[in-house]
Formats: sequence, C-alpha cells, structure tokens
Amino acid sequence: MLYYRSSRKNNKLNSEKQSLIEMQGVVTQCLSNAMFRVKLENGFNVLAHVSGKIRRNYIRILLGDQVTVELSPYDLTRGRIVYRLRQNDLKLTNPHVEN
Repeated sequence: MLYYRSSRKNNKLNSEKQSLIEMQGVVTQCLSNAMFRVKLENGFNVLAHVSGKIRRNYIRILLGDQVTVELSPYDLTRGRIVYRLRQNDLKLTNPHVEN
C-alpha cells in the first residue's frame, strides 16, 4: 500500500486549484509576449497568457485554435491557457466539424 503524507502546503495548493474556473474558448487575436485574446463559449473576451507547461513543450497556439482557459474568480478578464485542443478532440466533441 502507498501512503501519501499530506502537508499544509499541499492542502493549500489543492484548495487554490479548486477555486479556479476552467472554460473553453477560441483564440481571436494573437498579441505580443505570448498573450492572446480568447472568446469564451459564453461570449466574454479574455486576455490570456500561456501556461508554463505549454511553453516548456513548445506547443504553438495559433489564431482560431480552441483552448482551455483557467480564470481566477477575482479577475474574470484575465486567464491562463492550459490546454490546446487537437483536431481529434474537436471531432469527438463536435461531430459536425469536417476537415
């Protein structure tokens, strides 16, 4: 059996992670310094930057890409792009998309 030691630091990180809001959107504008304007599925526009994992893995985000954005409940106008949906993912979520 594996036992995991819990610490206050880990509990604090988990509670911060739970308070984030994840939404999907489409990149509408590419700005400088890896900043993007993203239109969310509810119609709001958000200024988003790229997360560290996407930078480290050299994942390119282009105009028109569908992305997942994390928003803080304190400032809903800024976010962090944490995932770029692939074309295969788009076909599974929306069967009417043809490429």
